[in-house]
Amino acid sequence: MSKITRRGFVKSAALAPLALSSIGEMAQAQATPQAGHAGTGDRFDVVVAGAGHNSMIAAAYLVKAGYKVVLLEGRPTVGGGVKTAQFTLRGFKHDTCSTAHNSIQDNPMLRDNEINLSEYGLEYVYPDPVYHMPFADGTYITQWRDLDRTCAELAKFSKKDAAAYRRMYAEYESVSPMFEAVTFAPIGFGKSLNERLAEHPKGKLWQRLTAMSCWEIIRANFEDEHCRAFMMGCPLPVQPVINPMTGRSAYGIFAQQRHSRPIPKGGSGMLTEALAKYIEAHGGVILTNKAIARLIVENARCVGVECVDGSAYRCDKAVLSTIHIKHLVDMAPRELWGQDFIDGVDTWQAEVQMFVVNYATTEPPTYPVAEGVIKPANSGLVARPDCALRVAYDFARSVVNLEEPPLAVHCTTSADPTRAPAGMHTIKLVGWQPYELKEGPEHWDVIKKQVADTCLNYLRRFSPNLTDDKILAEVIQSPLDLERMNPHNWHGSCHAGAQSPAQSGALRPMAGWSQYRMPIPGLYQTGACTYPGGSVTGAPGRNAAVVMLKDFGTSIEQVVGKTKKA
Repeated sequence: MSKITRRGFVKSAALAPLALSSIGEMAQAQATPQAGHAGTGDRFDVVVAGAGHNSMIAAAYLVKAGYKVVLLEGRPTVGGGVKTAQFTLRGFKHDTCSTAHNSIQDNPMLRDNEINLSEYGLEYVYPDPVYHMPFADGTYITQWRDLDRTCAELAKFSKKDAAAYRRMYAEYESVSPMFEAVTFAPIGFGKSLNERLAEHPKGKLWQRLTAMSCWEIIRANFEDEHCRAFMMGCPLPVQPVINPMTGRSAYGIFAQQRHSRPIPKGGSGMLTEALAKYIEAHGGVILTNKAIARLIVENARCVGVECVDGSAYRCDKAVLSTIHIKHLVDMAPRELWGQDFIDGVDTWQAEVQMFVVNYATTEPPTYPVAEGVIKPANSGLVARPDCALRVAYDFARSVVNLEEPPLAVHCTTSADPTRAPAGMHTIKLVGWQPYELKEGPEHWDVIKKQVADTCLNYLRRFSPNLTDDKILAEVIQSPLDLERMNPHNWHGSCHAGAQSPAQSGALRPMAGWSQYRMPIPGLYQTGACTYPGGSVTGAPGRNAAVVMLKDFGTSIEQVVGKTKKA
């Protein structure tokens, strides 16, 4: 399990260490009471297996439509990767996986207020500055919510690059509604991306750009190495920047320019807490510590689930799963899935995995700037473009990179002080390291402390204030620990698996099964294994609801326009 190390002296009872020995136990410390009551004889319209943010979003639409829904979560708390817990010390709220909620801002659920979560405690904070990147030569680039101010930062190095940033932002804004339209619609519902781009004056160019690599686009548009490194700081997760079909990632930083990097006040888990309250308020039932053992299949149709504790929950309409497909196929006889589905599961590939260290501190990361110092909520360390390019090579060789490793640094307490005791801070240090080591994944238990200290010491080159006496406690999560914490993080993949050409679009999770319906009738799938993939978009959840509601004889348009099912 993840290693917990405490440093310095705790001076008040409020900051006393948690008397917990594992990540699982720490999650239980924040466990909400089981919601509702349901016995094994109770019948539901829909049984939801797993309570990640996507399955909860789908459930929210279903209960709004008037269906009787029960959500079964295997762990002590709902939320999946969208959860907040006291990993280190009491009063310090750490996001267990996701932090920024950029893409969900464009989801019609929030954008059009289809599901009003503000009434249930969800409030977003929009950090400004948005993002900061210091360099070894003492220079830096800061992204601000003000476009002119951001361009001025790049102009310090290259006026041409500043103009390129402004131009690319405008270009992306002109097509982003098309990308959003296909993201928040199931495959086959409405026009495809290519059909939409065909209606755009530069649609053919965008077809080419999306097929290119992120690095090819950045290299072609920016001349200065600082500016190139800055542009590569945002798309590092999920896929290496040299891979084909990562071209859209070169424009990922512009979503931050539009929305900042929104964080829920009180922690990432406030999103799923609000969803849980909404579901309960509309008659849904949520049960925790209900790990799924198998699917109940009768007359070749999925009619419910059986839990590890022996309880069973049946439904009249459908089972909705957010269990990782690598595990899901073991919950029903193999012959029911069909060979093409099994082949797709067998060839499923992991993504670029994360290595995470959470700290409880007395100070935020502080970086020197011309005006004095800056204390951003989000910063990144990419010393040079080749440091980002090296990620693909290190993963191919299954080796850990300890030489100027690219890092993301999140200090959400700089923008949201409610996440820690007064004057204190949480820091989340994220690197990208392979789950598969030459010595085997278990070797992470041997080396993770060394890797964590190396990453911290590298950060100290740019933020020297973070001395040992400023760090009260730390929790180290290797890629192996991330999988142990949440089985959906298969092989350390916090986005369920690579969002490569082989596992994107109509091929996610595999050809023929991209519309959230599974090979077993009555079974639907949502979550990061499904289109459009991982991250906090809520798209798989809303899209699954679109398909299910259609199959039930109504539509999401009817549901959001009126609260009763047809």
